[in-house]
Amino acid sequence: MNMKKEIEEIKKRNKRVESDKAWETSFARKIVIAVLTYIVILIFFFVAGLPDPIINSLIATIAFILSTLSLPIFKRVWLEKFYKN
Repeated sequence: MNMKKEIEEIKKRNKRVESDKAWETSFARKIVIAVLTYIVILIFFFVAGLPDPIINSLIATIAFILSTLSLPIFKRVWLEKFYKN
């Protein structure tokens, strides 16, 4: 009986891990991060009194998103060149 319970717990954990991975790689998550990043930068630029906060916040957000999009490339290179199993 204990073995069945352990198997059920493993199945539950696997489903949770799969759903977490689906969220981590989803387009919706990327959009949410971009919007929240824009809002935070926009507020900071307004509070700091910087010029053209709406446009400059957009530029900073795009730069951030582009930098995060390049991470899978660097990960692949790192795995191939430096990570040894």
